[in-house]
Amino acid sequence: MDPRYKELAARIGMGYSDRIARLFSMIADHTEADLLLSLPADAPTLSEKLGLSREKVEDMIQTLFVKGLVFPSFKHDPPQYRMGRDMVQFHDATILWPDAPREFLDLWQEWTEEEWPDMARAFEKSGSPPAMRIIPVGITLQAQGQILAFEDVADLINNARELAVTKCTCRLAAHKCDKTLEACIQVNNAASYAMARGTGRRLTKEEALDLCRRVEEEGLIHTTFNSRSVDHVICNCCGCCCQFLPEHIKHGIRVVAPSRFRAEIDADECTGCETCVDRCYFEAISMGDDTAYVDLEACMGCGVCAVTCPEEAIAMIEVREPGHVPEKVTLPA
Repeated sequence: MDPRYKELAARIGMGYSDRIARLFSMIADHTEADLLLSLPADAPTLSEKLGLSREKVEDMIQTLFVKGLVFPSFKHDPPQYRMGRDMVQFHDATILWPDAPREFLDLWQEWTEEEWPDMARAFEKSGSPPAMRIIPVGITLQAQGQILAFEDVADLINNARELAVTKCTCRLAAHKCDKTLEACIQVNNAASYAMARGTGRRLTKEEALDLCRRVEEEGLIHTTFNSRSVDHVICNCCGCCCQFLPEHIKHGIRVVAPSRFRAEIDADECTGCETCVDRCYFEAISMGDDTAYVDLEACMGCGVCAVTCPEEAIAMIEVREPGHVPEKVTLPA
């Protein structure tokens, strides 16, 4: 392995991972790797340092931008460019590379299955709050509790300056189910970035709300970064492909925080149809005496069970204080 790619992996805290180095080698040739290792810098500086024409450097920057390896800052004149900050940004940006070969996506999935669980365990043991959290479905607008702006999907969408939709990076790499692929809602600057790269298409607020309703019925779970400022993405996750949910479901690794709500079933209204049992990824709903009941510890408060209850027998009740959601997210290093 060329040492340049090991160094690139080290730049995002993954110098020990041969797979991450291989991913860099698949997406950047040697000249592109040299440019990346020269960042942060502006185009004139890169031209002088690499001995390349300004035009050549600008063409390379545009290519690396589309690949998800370079991020511009227009606060400087001329603009300055940087690499991705961490593994999460490298993952989310490069999987959407429009020309990514299947081998590249398969290697990402191999990393997810072989290396990510240990990272997730280490992150959990660090004592930091989970990096992601669940946003309850829109039905919680009628919940028995206080709905705050950072946990109300409709409010998040209606207050956004810009919206776009991209393919779900997790389902794109894992392809373990046939759930909606174009399902990740990018918010504000993330939306502008996705559209500039050509990896996302603009959504109106009405289209975004309609998408949320459709994926809720499909059984997908809204998640976002675990902070009160939702200014990046609203993911719509399945229980098999998602980078975060399976670690919780299969291994009990708490890398996703529950919402502040919990499902509550009205035994008098429940007819025992078991629709909610089938839809719960967390096995938090069971049957007893022909009536469904909720495991209070297992319920993550997503509300997916409530969306399709034919008797409307499920309510979402507030069980955690607003302080449950931290002010700022801490992502895995």
